[in-house]
Amino acid sequence: MMFEHFSQIEAFFQERKQYGVKPGLERIHKLLQLLGNPQEDMNAVHVAGTNGKGSTIHYLKNALLSNGYRIGVFNSPSLEGLTGHILLNNDRISEKALIQYVNDIHPFIKQLDAELNHPTEFEIITVIAFLYFADYADFALIEAGMGGREDTTNCFIPILSIITNVERDHTDFLGESIQSIAYHKAGIIKENRPVIAGDLYKEALSVITEEASKKHAPLYPAAESFQYQIGDIMNSRQTFQWLSAPGKCMDITLNTAGIHQIKNASLAIMALVILEDNGVALDWNACITGLATARIPGRFEQIHTKPAIILDGAHNPAGVQAFTDTLTDYFSDMEKHLVFAAFKDKDLKQMLAELEPHFDSVTLTTFDHPRAAGYEQLQKVTHHPNALWMSDWQKAIEQISCQQDNMCYCVTGSLHFIAIVRKYFEEIAGL
Repeated sequence: MMFEHFSQIEAFFQERKQYGVKPGLERIHKLLQLLGNPQEDMNAVHVAGTNGKGSTIHYLKNALLSNGYRIGVFNSPSLEGLTGHILLNNDRISEKALIQYVNDIHPFIKQLDAELNHPTEFEIITVIAFLYFADYADFALIEAGMGGREDTTNCFIPILSIITNVERDHTDFLGESIQSIAYHKAGIIKENRPVIAGDLYKEALSVITEEASKKHAPLYPAAESFQYQIGDIMNSRQTFQWLSAPGKCMDITLNTAGIHQIKNASLAIMALVILEDNGVALDWNACITGLATARIPGRFEQIHTKPAIILDGAHNPAGVQAFTDTLTDYFSDMEKHLVFAAFKDKDLKQMLAELEPHFDSVTLTTFDHPRAAGYEQLQKVTHHPNALWMSDWQKAIEQISCQQDNMCYCVTGSLHFIAIVRKYFEEIAGL
């Protein structure tokens, strides 16, 4: 069977959902082997962490693009459907190319199916990304899905690894303790390959340090190998000075909001320094321009001004904390209203407890996804005196758009939800 139309590809991936999320790397290794191990032909950076993965990748991508390199990015989750997982130079993989790659690997998928070793939807998308990047990218930036050690993406040897941070999330899979979660993230550290660690709790850093030393991987921890000094914060523009232990110093401007973005950009700069040390030619003025022009979809993204509408993909307590800190910095004097929808397996109680004090009203809603939390679950965990339930998220968003100019509306709770809302705004307003 050959696929000819994109609708057939969508139906094929829909059908693969029945195999769910299966930990373990045996299937993807087998599939890659059958395809001649394309992952060995990539120059790839692997990024894991509870929060900040997508933003760190965004800064690194922009800096490398500004230097004329062809950059592949593998995202999960995707903000823009099936093709949004796989980007080359900011462009999604074309439907035509995706059809071609699925046709190329379909016989091997059928072979594994016949052995009752069914590759999952996410495994197949990952393999396609690796084939595409091996064909077209100078560098690939690979975002880990969940955890690291047993994550589907953990099947290649990176040129360097980045662990942005370690917070509580996905505790059903990764364990309750910071040490257990750090153990999963540390799985992306590879023999003799450098690893950069962001701002980590002591107990997480000790796990990462131990793994790095076991693997003889040079470790570059934040605060020790590099640091930042915050300069000015104006509207959505902020400046900082980046310093490395050997004495490299740079003045950086970002057009993204929030101190957490300075942390993410600092990790990207450390990665650039390591790449340069390993022979990658870089023009630092171009890198700095690239960092300044980075705009990050769905991360404290203001998509409307009067009224102010902000989308943020905060989907765990640490992400919520970063979001509310930024909100306080930029919109402290405005009346604020929240629209919230999230996955039922998240720490909803803690997330709403941190969000609610910042808002004059809270609209709880849901979206079309098997993991989306519904009315009963959200009602149990809200304590806001002005909380409202709307089963139709679209109606909730429509009501926002025609509100008073001097108010601020925030939509958060889940990256999947943000992706749907963002698409809706793109369609009605050509975002």
